[in-house]
Amino acid sequence: MAALLRFAASEYRLTAGRRLRRDHVISGWRRKILVISLLTVAITALLTIILTLYVSSASARISSAVAFSNSSFDPSPLPFSVDSRSSLLPYSSNSSAEGFASPRFALPITKFDASEGKIDNLSTTFIYHSNLENHSTVINSNDGNMEASASSETQTNVEIKPDVSRWSVPASKSSEVQPEEVRFGNQGRDMSSSPKSEIHSMVVKHSVGEREVPGSKNSEMPLRDLPPDEALIYAKREIEEAPLVTDDPDLYAPLFQNISVFKRSYELMERILKVYIYRDGERPIFHTPELKGIYASEGWFMKLIEQNRHFVVKDPGRAHLFYLPYSARRMELALYVPGSHNMKPLSRFLRDYVNQISSKYPFWNRTKGSDHFLVACHDWGPYTTTLHAELCKNTIKALCNADVSEGIFVRGKDISLPETTIRIPRRPLRQVGGRPVSQRPILAFFAGNMHGRVRPILLEHWGNGKDADMKIFGPLPNQISKKTSYIEHMKSSKFCICPMGFEVNSPRIVEAFYYECVPVIIADNFVLPFEEVLDWSAFSVVVAEKDIPNLKDILLGIPLRKYIRMQQCVKRLQRHFLWHPRPEKYDLFHMILHSIWFSRLNHMNPS
Repeated sequence: MAALLRFAASEYRLTAGRRLRRDHVISGWRRKILVISLLTVAITALLTIILTLYVSSASARISSAVAFSNSSFDPSPLPFSVDSRSSLLPYSSNSSAEGFASPRFALPITKFDASEGKIDNLSTTFIYHSNLENHSTVINSNDGNMEASASSETQTNVEIKPDVSRWSVPASKSSEVQPEEVRFGNQGRDMSSSPKSEIHSMVVKHSVGEREVPGSKNSEMPLRDLPPDEALIYAKREIEEAPLVTDDPDLYAPLFQNISVFKRSYELMERILKVYIYRDGERPIFHTPELKGIYASEGWFMKLIEQNRHFVVKDPGRAHLFYLPYSARRMELALYVPGSHNMKPLSRFLRDYVNQISSKYPFWNRTKGSDHFLVACHDWGPYTTTLHAELCKNTIKALCNADVSEGIFVRGKDISLPETTIRIPRRPLRQVGGRPVSQRPILAFFAGNMHGRVRPILLEHWGNGKDADMKIFGPLPNQISKKTSYIEHMKSSKFCICPMGFEVNSPRIVEAFYYECVPVIIADNFVLPFEEVLDWSAFSVVVAEKDIPNLKDILLGIPLRKYIRMQQCVKRLQRHFLWHPRPEKYDLFHMILHSIWFSRLNHMNPS
């Protein structure tokens, strides 16, 4: 009996325990369900509040937009003309030879004078707003050959030949435009209370009527769709206001006169520039690049520009520049009579070619050739232009023989073209590279033919073993070249002497860059390549011809710390003087094209 009672009691306890555990589990699930329900209610309420606020805000914006559209405020600023006295590019207003300006570099605009309608040195005069189709920008080239102004009546100055009637030629227009107080709609507006960025956005819309500033966020017109002259004027103002560049991974600041100006100008060139290449002219003088030898620069440029699809256009009406695609080297081979010392056949041929271009197409006559350019690396390149006055004076000439003393090369307008020696056209970068400073035991090196007036003087003072530190030779002797080649001498030298030959230019300058040797340039009256953007004092030594007897003292006077900086600059500069079968950013092809673009901008004068 007792056993039965104990069994019954134990069963009761087990049953009660199971019931308690089941009730506890059920209670836990109830709590979880309650928490989830509360969270759901809270989230729903929060979403409802957010949605209500968003709808209210959107309604307010719509109401304000409707009110604004019904007001008399005119968001389009009035066009303005620019004071011709203001300098829009970083160039001096003082003229140099042939009336062309020498380069300088200006600071960006930083202040706005509301009382005088000026942003720093950019003077503005507001005029009546004219219809877009009747409004054009005033352009005046330095030589006074091109002028256009706003007008409703068009008069064409250039006779268009029947075979080119499909091309549009800028017309000369004239009208009386009266000034007006700056007002927007029916209410005047105090410009001094306007934000600087808003005022700036107003004034830069000067040449396109009611259109937005090209390239801005609200712009509907790409820069490339602007008329060529308007695009160039826009680029000039953008370059003047170039943002300050302090650290750029693609450019080494010590190499440049003003890295901010160069970077902004290069960017605009990539976005805007279009070049038309004349298809006239028969081979071999035209359209036949020579890619080997010391005159290869003109051939490589011709080859790469004619293959280019980014800058070149087939429609000349869209072009900012016009290229005359002839080879001075091919012209010499085809027309010069050996031993005659007579360059007249070459000059007459080029004169007749330009006359044919100007009679067949309207583009030369529009600017008297100031928006045309040629590229010639042969020593005789400058002399072949002398029989055509407009070609010699107005056209942008990219010349290896950049000698200002002869009166043909115009500093500030013409371009000093680097002379590059290409030995293997399929591998133009073969053997490029140098050695560190610690592995350059030779102080200075030169070897070459005794051409011109400078090299014999150099050899007289320092040649043929007169000084162990100065390795100066005529043609490199065989017994020396068998041990150490010409290129190995350059790679083993701290300084590479680059004296002029018959003319001021020398391929040794670029060779020094290739082999990372600091060039020593001895050529009075020589305009250095890309001097408008590059600071040559950072990576070269320029010695006057009269100082050749003191050459060693001049080189030894350069502290080691400074030399190391110069050699480092040479290494960083190298990329800007390399030819690539497919052009790369900032390489020699683009540097030459940029200098031509920069020159054209320099001589575009908005007024």
